[in-house]
Amino acid sequence: MQSFTSEDLLLYIYGETSAQESSAIEAALQLDWNLKEKMELLKASIAELDQFTATPSSKSINNILEYAHKSVEELAPHA
Repeated sequence: MQSFTSEDLLLYIYGETSAQESSAIEAALQLDWNLKEKMELLKASIAELDQFTATPSSKSINNILEYAHKSVEELAPHA
């Protein structure tokens, strides 16, 4: 039986495998309990990451706005 890596499983999950590769992975999932556990862990991890949202800190936002303001001042003609 062919062994599959986590990368192979990720490609399968995202529909990036050929029909032949998909069939081979599906067959292996039916027979290999460890591979099936790895697949379930990857799916759970993907679901958690899909729910994750990051918000920049106020300091980061202020730094970006300050930089943008300075850039505009430098580009604007002096009156």
